[in-house]
Parts: sequence; C-alpha cells; structure tokens
Amino acid sequence: MIIAKFVGVVVIGYLLGSIPFGVIISKRRGIDVTQHGSGKTGTANVLRTAGSKTAAMVFGLDLLKGILAVVVAGLIIGRGYLVVGGYSFGMLIAQVMAALAAIAGHNWSVFLKFHGGRGVATFFGGLVALCPLAALFGGEVFIIGAGLSKFVSLGSIAAVVSTYAVLIPLTIVHGFPIEYLIYALIGAVVVLVTHRSNIARLLRGKERRLGDKAKGLPSSANPKSKDSQGH
Repeated sequence: MIIAKFVGVVVIGYLLGSIPFGVIISKRRGIDVTQHGSGKTGTANVLRTAGSKTAAMVFGLDLLKGILAVVVAGLIIGRGYLVVGGYSFGMLIAQVMAALAAIAGHNWSVFLKFHGGRGVATFFGGLVALCPLAALFGGEVFIIGAGLSKFVSLGSIAAVVSTYAVLIPLTIVHGFPIEYLIYALIGAVVVLVTHRSNIARLLRGKERRLGDKAKGLPSSANPKSKDSQGH
C-alpha cells in the first residue's frame, strides 16, 4: 500500500507539472508560445511573446504546481514510511520526489509531446513548500542577477546554484533535513541542463536580454499593445 502511495505522489506531481499554463493562457491572447521565441512554455518566453501581465499569471501558476505537488504528497503519505534496505523513507522524501516530478512534468509535459519549459518557477514552487528560507534567498538572487545583467537565464542559473550552495551550510551547521539539499542539487542540475542552449548563447554574447520581444509575432498579437490595452 505504501509503495502505491509513493508511486501515486510521483504520478500526481508529474501530471500537475505537465499542465501547460504558458500555452493555455497565452492562447487566450491569440499566441501559441511554442511557435515563437524559444518555443518554451515558461515565464521568460511568455514575457517575450504575450506580455508582462500574461507572464506574471504563468509564473504564479507554474510556481503553484510545485507547491501543490509537495502539499498533496504530504497529505497522501502522512505518517507512513517505506523501508528499503534498512532505510526508512517518509513524508519528506515523498514530497521531494513529487516536487522533482512536477519539474519533470513542466519541462517534458505529457500534454505537449514531452516538450515544455525550463523548470525554474516550478523548482522554486517546490522549494517554497519545502524550505521557504532557501526559496526566499534564491528569489532574491534571481531578482538581483536578472535585474543587473538583463539576462533572465543568467539570473535563473545563479538563483538555483546559489540555493544549493546556501543549503550546504544550513544542512551541515544548522541541521536542515538533507532532503532539502538533495532536492536543490537535482533541481539545479535539471535547470542547468535545460539552460544549456542559453549558456552557449551567453558565452557567444548572443543571449536574449530582458525586455527583448520575440520575432515574427503577428501585429494583432503584439504583447506591448495588448498590455497597454489592459487585456
């Protein structure tokens, strides 16, 4: 029974993460984000293609996917635990598994033929539910990094790496659960892998800057004009 619950939280986490809010909301603006810009479904590409208001909604909902995955896993597992090779795995490891599954779902959505975003917002959603202090630190790094450099990708990379880095002393010195560190490590690796094309463009000096609009958008779907109209 407990094995079925662990499998269940992973499946639920993946399906929650797979909900393509970037596509759903942007299509209400007459734009298919998968056909413009980077083709990704996350906040950065939505910002370039559908405008800031739509991007803010997508960010909030993608963040919520990670939060819900953790909360639902906790409700399902409760005080139960799984024993494997003499080790006990309880609610916290189930929540980490569910949050990682949500990131996987966001990046490789079953509803988009296993395409999606880069997982940053969903990563931080899971972290908000698991360890708000680390999430707050990472969020500040993102705001400062993206704001100063004007590169969302650089801010995202700096945020996930610094989140893992700050959890090392918090785990060793202050006794934070090692599950948080495991989550941050795996999540950071996934985010770095999904940003490999951005890293290559940063090194070549070709990366898109914050505020750049996607090319080839129809005039009726211009994000700036739609935002100015308040839609």
